[in-house]
Amino acid sequence: MYGRVINSWAFVSYQPLHNNAFLLSLCISPTFAFLPSCNIHSPIQQYLTNKVHWEGERGTPRLQTWPHRDCCKWKGIQCDHQTGHVIILRLPGQYPQYLRGTINITSMLPLQNIQHLDLSYNNFQGSHIPQLMGSLTNLRYLNLSYSGFGGSIPTQLGNLTHLLSLDLSHNYHFHGDIPYQLGSLTHLRYLDLSSNYLDGELPYQLANLSQLRYLDLIGNSFFGALPFQVGNFPFLRTLRLAFSHLHNHDWLQTIIFPKLRELRLIDCFLSDTDIQSLFYSYSNFSTSLTILDLSYNMLTSSTFQLLSNFSLNLQQLYLSHNNILLSSPIHSNFPSLVILDLSYNNMTSSVFPGSFNFNFSSKLQNLRLQNCSLRDDSFFISAISITNSSSSLVYLDISSNFLKSSSIFYWLFYSTTNLRTLYLHDNVLEGPIPDRFGKVMNSLEVLDLSANKIQGEIPSFFGNMCTLQKLVLSTNKLSGEISSFFQNSSWCNRHLFQSLDLSDNQITGILSASIGLLSELEELYLDGNHLEGDVTESHLSNFSKLRYLYLSENSLSMKIVPNWVPPFQIINLKLRCCKLGPTFPSWLQTQSSLIELDISDNGLNGSVLKWFWNNLQNIARLNMSQNNLIGAIPNISLKLQSRPTIILNSNQFEGKIPSFLLQVIELRLSNNKFSNLFSLTCDQSTSPMALLDLSNNQLKGHLPDCWKSVDLLMFLDLSNNKLSGKIPVSMGSLVELEVLVLRNNNLTGELASTLKNCNNLIMLDVGENVLSGPIPPWIGESMQQLIILIMRANHFSGNLPIQLCYLKHIQFMDLSRNMLSKRIPSCLNNLTAMSERSINKSDTLHRIYPKNTIYDCNLNISFTWKGVEQGFENPQLKLKSIDLVIS
Repeated sequence: MYGRVINSWAFVSYQPLHNNAFLLSLCISPTFAFLPSCNIHSPIQQYLTNKVHWEGERGTPRLQTWPHRDCCKWKGIQCDHQTGHVIILRLPGQYPQYLRGTINITSMLPLQNIQHLDLSYNNFQGSHIPQLMGSLTNLRYLNLSYSGFGGSIPTQLGNLTHLLSLDLSHNYHFHGDIPYQLGSLTHLRYLDLSSNYLDGELPYQLANLSQLRYLDLIGNSFFGALPFQVGNFPFLRTLRLAFSHLHNHDWLQTIIFPKLRELRLIDCFLSDTDIQSLFYSYSNFSTSLTILDLSYNMLTSSTFQLLSNFSLNLQQLYLSHNNILLSSPIHSNFPSLVILDLSYNNMTSSVFPGSFNFNFSSKLQNLRLQNCSLRDDSFFISAISITNSSSSLVYLDISSNFLKSSSIFYWLFYSTTNLRTLYLHDNVLEGPIPDRFGKVMNSLEVLDLSANKIQGEIPSFFGNMCTLQKLVLSTNKLSGEISSFFQNSSWCNRHLFQSLDLSDNQITGILSASIGLLSELEELYLDGNHLEGDVTESHLSNFSKLRYLYLSENSLSMKIVPNWVPPFQIINLKLRCCKLGPTFPSWLQTQSSLIELDISDNGLNGSVLKWFWNNLQNIARLNMSQNNLIGAIPNISLKLQSRPTIILNSNQFEGKIPSFLLQVIELRLSNNKFSNLFSLTCDQSTSPMALLDLSNNQLKGHLPDCWKSVDLLMFLDLSNNKLSGKIPVSMGSLVELEVLVLRNNNLTGELASTLKNCNNLIMLDVGENVLSGPIPPWIGESMQQLIILIMRANHFSGNLPIQLCYLKHIQFMDLSRNMLSKRIPSCLNNLTAMSERSINKSDTLHRIYPKNTIYDCNLNISFTWKGVEQGFENPQLKLKSIDLVIS
């Protein structure tokens, strides 16, 4: 089936995320094309069957049927019983397998009878939807959601006039507007374009889609008027809109759909008045509406009260992220409500006396009150609560509030008897958890008490809660021996228990092999405690389903025999400071699904073999820093599926930097022995790289004069190397740069004038070189975002340019140890940012990387004060003047 997508030589891979899967490759000669029918006598069928081959230990249930010679019996394919024509192709990705690559749909053209095509939940890596998709004119169903498509929506989809359902949602690489040709799909009943990056005006031709039952446009940036007219969509059941750019709310008057069951108006700047006009003017959908979402608006308690009197049939109500203030007990009438979300509003006191003074009857199952300013006095127990507990409630989220005492637990005992999911994380709960909790809350499946101040030993009763599947107790003050937690419990839930998070506590002791009793574990987080002793393969051999293992920041020693083959395929593995060394862990060779790996600070010695680098195709974050790894990184042909962060600093790597690392977004290679930068920057590939740190290496020779391949760089640190010559003109092409550090090299000549193109710079450090000439005026004219400017210990001469006074954000300026004249412009007194008490590292980094995830970035600033150089990593400088010592 997958081989029916044919390039000049088609290669479509079904990507595994674990070793027990497979890689399906179908190599199909360009002289063959699809036949409209699929039967045992077809030469192409025989060719396809012979070309299918498996890699890995076993296939998936879907593709295990593919060796069958009749492709109509392959899972995912359905043929017409009379003609044999392929009419249905279902190829949705399903973790951990998915399709990846690009689609060349030319060879599907003979499949003119296909009616149903589903390629959702795959990874097409930003490739465009083929225009020829519009040639499959018999399509009734097309689903390309969650598949990583990019570009714009092809206008040719307007040719699919028989379509009943079109789902292009959640393709985050999309851009552009909705083509007006989609208005030709007059039979369409289901249209989902949500969660893309589409923008522009909505085409008025959408009003032609009069048969629509479902319309979702949430998660885009449309503007202008809505093309809806009264009576356009008489059959509409679901309407989902999010128009933050539509400040004129006249479009609300067009929402008159008598059969509407679900209405979502998210982030539309709606006020109470808007809601009143929407509901008071028209009551024609008051009995049909069961789901209402008005999240991310500007609504107050008035709307909440209005809605409580509006619909007796409302089952789901979402009002999160509004301005609803409830400071007194709630007396609202929602007799049919099943889900209520009031998260991110303000509820101050006594909102829930007794047992929910809402009139919820017995139907409320899901209550979400995250970040509502709830305090202990928001809940209290009365005699009523003991007799009228809410037995229907199964999901409760009261996380991110100000709950402190154990009274919330007792309120839960008396008010909720059948909870399955409870989120209490990010409060300020203190003291131990009451013992009664384990007896009363015996229906819990998910419990999250993380990020509180809970003390005492880990309660053993958690292991006696026979339905518990996930327990999160991280970031508390729990103590005691970990062995007692495992040994003093019955673990009647061992066949259900999937996730245990005890990270960032004060738990001590030796990790017992009895942890292997929890054989169904998929996630185990024990990092950031005081555990000690050895961890061997006997601790882990029973975890066939383990996907996440965090043991970092303890006093553990990983002692795994080199030839061990784990029964699991890890996705995220964090073993920082676990004494893995001295040899590189060869058992990692079996782990082909790694997305995040941290084996930093482990005393690892020796070289890293080629198999390890070839195993990184799915990696998103790799940290092997602070070891003693040696040798060159091989220049392999490796396609990285994401844009990873790779951290290799503080090792002994040497030689050239391989070009496959151009695919990463952050590359940290400081404190190594790399000597050649040309192999990286002078490659012809296009790189997404935003951060490159090669400080404290052995780079020598001239700076490369080729930076086009890394022109998205925002952070570049080449300090403390042996670079010489002039700063190349081409470095001015790095217009996204916000931090440029060239300190302590042997660079000569004047600053390249093209650097004035780097007008986003926040930090410029060219100190301790042999640069000469005047300080360029364009620094003040073009680099007005500068916060830190360091040019000390060079041969700059002449007067300070008055244009430096344009640097309104400057907080730190070091021009000492140059040959400057003693005339200092008086306007430097106007640099008011200098009066700030400190350089705030976190704020500065937030300005540098507001949209990127960059961990532990070191600004690495040093300064000269009264002729003495000082250094600091987390600057908290108190400056009242500038040192301009002339040497």
